[in-house]
Amino acid sequence: MSASNHLYILWTNGDPVTSDKMVFMYGINALKKGWWEKVTIIVWGAPAVLATENESIQGKIKAARKAGVYLTACKACADQLGVSSQLGDLGIDVQYTGQLLTDILKGDEKLLTI
Repeated sequence: MSASNHLYILWTNGDPVTSDKMVFMYGINALKKGWWEKVTIIVWGAPAVLATENESIQGKIKAARKAGVYLTACKACADQLGVSSQLGDLGIDVQYTGQLLTDILKGDEKLLTI
């Protein structure tokens, strides 16, 4: 698959409405409607806590995973916020993401930052 068919969504906004009505609405529909072949949501910062505390957002995470969206979280952020294991329990791949983000920015990748 070419990079142009893979969308990365950098989710840094901890607002539940923005998370629901942008990150997950677009991320899920992008796959269901064939707008993108692959969608990755990168959880970075405040959304790591939101994901562990908000049941509605947890439902969106489950729906996104079911639709085929890959979710990963910044391990440094999650560790500092004390939520790494909870994110893992939600099916989110917790890993160091600094190099991933750098590669996306330096490469021919598509990045949407929310």
